[in-house]
Amino acid sequence: MPENFTLHPRLEADTITIGRFPETLVLLHRDARYPWVILVPTLPGIREIHELPHEVRHRLLDESCGVAAAMQALLGATKMNVAALGNMVPQLHLHHVARFEGDDAWPGAIWGAHPGLEYTAEALEARRGELRGAFAALPGFG
Repeated sequence: MPENFTLHPRLEADTITIGRFPETLVLLHRDARYPWVILVPTLPGIREIHELPHEVRHRLLDESCGVAAAMQALLGATKMNVAALGNMVPQLHLHHVARFEGDDAWPGAIWGAHPGLEYTAEALEARRGELRGAFAALPGFG
């Protein structure tokens, strides 16, 4: 990871690390209501996808597609919500949320629908492990 890269404090507080691609952190959000993975490019000062160098942008898209496909296959999600909002956290990050008919916010957006629901320590480690296993086959993940 670049020496001058710092993860935004809100992402630091709300997530744990699953692993990484060469230039991207792979994080698990601590809200147990929804399986929720966040990709964060490790180039400092980047706020928008279009600010990434061309090659990095294309790798990020490939990583995002791989993560979404692996989550959908593992979890049997009805829909994968992938978004780069950044209104509260300006550092570029991509949300990958597995959605299911009948989940707590279905069919609406998850943001603001309900307060976060913490995983138990055991459930958090189990989710992290199953996602790490699902992502292990993706090129560059470690």
